[in-house]
Amino acid sequence: MPFPPFRIGRARTGLGLFATMSIPKGAWVVEYKGPRIPTAEAHKKERSRGGRYMFEIDSRWTIDGSARDNIGRYANHACRPNTEAELVRGRMMLRAIRRIAAGEEITLDYGRDYLDLFIPVCACEHCGTRQRRRSSGKAARKRGD
Repeated sequence: MPFPPFRIGRARTGLGLFATMSIPKGAWVVEYKGPRIPTAEAHKKERSRGGRYMFEIDSRWTIDGSARDNIGRYANHACRPNTEAELVRGRMMLRAIRRIAAGEEITLDYGRDYLDLFIPVCACEHCGTRQRRRSSGKAARKRGD
């Protein structure tokens, strides 16, 4: 794709990421960027000052995506997301799991841990869906946005 297939714009929950063109199923959409920090340090940051943009890679490493140049942080939560996170050669990438139409918000399932930690209401009420959370096990371990 010659230029980014997304833009940052107003969403139901604040700022969000929106497709500017149709994105085919399987396409890489955006990278979730930031320095890698030890997961234990990320947990401390979450407790002390919120740490809403932490993306846990595994039990040892977490991406601190709090910098505003991390465009991936603007992908909001949805119980029925249109992207999923995948670690590709050391980079955390969001990949389309279905075709995303131009103008559609780009979403990611943040996972139960994030929702329990940061969103005090039902996840489905938060993202606007009326369906129960799926339990696919493919939820991101994102602890942010």
